[in-house]
Amino acid sequence: MFDALYLEKTDAGFSATRRSLSLDELANATPDADVAVRLEYSALNYKDALALTNRSPVVRRWPMVPGIDGAGVVEESSHPGFAAGDRVILNGWGVGETHWGCLGQRARLRGDWLVRMPESLDARRAMAIGTAGYTAMLCVMMLERQGVTKEQGEILVTGAAGGVGSVAIALLAKQGFRVVASTGRASEESYLRELGAAEIIDRGTLSAPGKPLQKERWAGVVDAVGSHTLANACAQTRYRGTVAACGLAQGMDLPASVAPFILRGVKLIGVDSVMCPIEDRREAWTRLADRLDRDALERITRVVGLDDALRLAPEMLAGQVRGRTAVDVNR
Repeated sequence: MFDALYLEKTDAGFSATRRSLSLDELANATPDADVAVRLEYSALNYKDALALTNRSPVVRRWPMVPGIDGAGVVEESSHPGFAAGDRVILNGWGVGETHWGCLGQRARLRGDWLVRMPESLDARRAMAIGTAGYTAMLCVMMLERQGVTKEQGEILVTGAAGGVGSVAIALLAKQGFRVVASTGRASEESYLRELGAAEIIDRGTLSAPGKPLQKERWAGVVDAVGSHTLANACAQTRYRGTVAACGLAQGMDLPASVAPFILRGVKLIGVDSVMCPIEDRREAWTRLADRLDRDALERITRVVGLDDALRLAPEMLAGQVRGRTAVDVNR
């Protein structure tokens, strides 16, 4: 038997509880899996919070063990790339949505989804980074691939106190960029400056409807917010600048004009962490292991147990949880 968070939706309604499950139940729920993993840590992400509260149709198969992130040790494998004892990381691929996930002590996964854990990481640090940190690195990689350099100007990071924003600030500041952090939480200014933000702006300056073209400021943008915030960020991006969009905290809509794209050559690039090719995943995790400052990661992270994840999910959706939340699945 093993403990996991368990989501059910029946005629009686929705429930999210911690319960004990058998390995047979896990095997029957994951017939396409070829790697069994003893999990050590998972994480609480925005998508997990949506699943745990049933606020959005994230879960598309019931019942479900949530958890889009996991890190641990392979116990059994019929996949040629992995053997018992290998340390692995899982992010995305529909896990926790259509395939039983990692907010539990055991998981059965497909080897094609797994990344071998870099030697300089352990499960706790890997899940302190999690999907949010991995997504932040994908955004940084996209800016770099479009030729954005620190000499070209400032980088705007929206949703700065959240998981993606926090890691993005730390990564970009370490690379020498002048980072401007947008947040609605003025109380987090010292936290964001400790991560490397050179300037803090109120999210209200970006979150309302704005003009199609505005004063040019940003050489690049990492946006985890969407909606009017993303539209205004594009309108303020400098000639041939790049905007990496990876989130929708404000909304899925994009009330924007084509003007920034056809008059300034601004590039808007979507960053998908769920189905991202394995080559980019490996590069992102290798670079995170090498480049993300350990002290910065500790400032960003808190560690909780499985029961705490249930309690914190509504707070995360309300924007009351900063940084990263790693989950010790054995607590």
